[in-house]
Amino acid sequence: MDEKTNPKKSIVQRALTGVIFGLIALFCIIFGGFPLLLLLMIVIVLGSKEYVHILQHKGFYPSLKVILALNTVMAVFAYFNCKFLMPMVFTLGVIISFMWVLFKGRQPYIANVATTLLGFVYCGWCPLQMLFLRDLGTTNNTSYMQMIFKTNILSAGLGYVVFLLLLVIMTDIGCFYAGKFFGKHKLAPVVSPNKTVEGAIGGAISAVILGMICGYFMGLPWYHSFIMGCLVTVFAQIGDLSESLLKRDAGVKDSGDLLPGHGGFLDRTDSYILTIPVLYYYCLYFVQSNDLLNNIIAFVKGLF
Repeated sequence: MDEKTNPKKSIVQRALTGVIFGLIALFCIIFGGFPLLLLLMIVIVLGSKEYVHILQHKGFYPSLKVILALNTVMAVFAYFNCKFLMPMVFTLGVIISFMWVLFKGRQPYIANVATTLLGFVYCGWCPLQMLFLRDLGTTNNTSYMQMIFKTNILSAGLGYVVFLLLLVIMTDIGCFYAGKFFGKHKLAPVVSPNKTVEGAIGGAISAVILGMICGYFMGLPWYHSFIMGCLVTVFAQIGDLSESLLKRDAGVKDSGDLLPGHGGFLDRTDSYILTIPVLYYYCLYFVQSNDLLNNIIAFVKGLF
């Protein structure tokens, strides 16, 4: 008896998988540092494999080895906060992708180079910025062991990550129920026919309200809470639709079957992939510091 004939079993599997994976993720996020790095690397490796599998259905052949090698180097640099080395990794990524296609000699050449680079950025660089977000507000470690196994439990970054997780979950819940009871107009019928405009609005409103509540307890000004809530819910939905676009174009229903009742890792993390860097850069340049805003104002004044 499969899931279609036994929906209760599917619901139980989905709930159990969600609870287990959620608890593991929460533990890694709370402790940060090395546990969070391990969690991200598991997601990156499995997500990259699913990404390559999806693209192969389309007739494209990105290099999984190149993607994983670049993301491993990027993860090490991100963990030790070596942001100044990131442009070098991106440059090497372009060169190595072309070299791989050049010596591999498999068509379609252009698509294989492009999808390899997309996989590196989409599956690795974007989620790895969770390390930067988690470390916001922490002080520099002094001891060697703390530098290797840094576990800054209490920091502003922990609050931002929890804010992100709660709002993505609330967006998902709000979209589901608002779409179920009020959904009439299709949001993106070609990419994801089940999503509706009403569902998207309901998810956004729910997430922003929760964001205002979370921001109050975090001590954030109301306008930051509102803007952060809008950014998270909007890009969570864009991330979901982006992965659906990849699957729809490749003719794939799910990215994988590693998570019972949920599909693949990309199916469960797609809402976070674009949201993580967006929230990180907002928190870095506008919440933690006003340097960027002040520079923009000074630049505009200088034009006049």
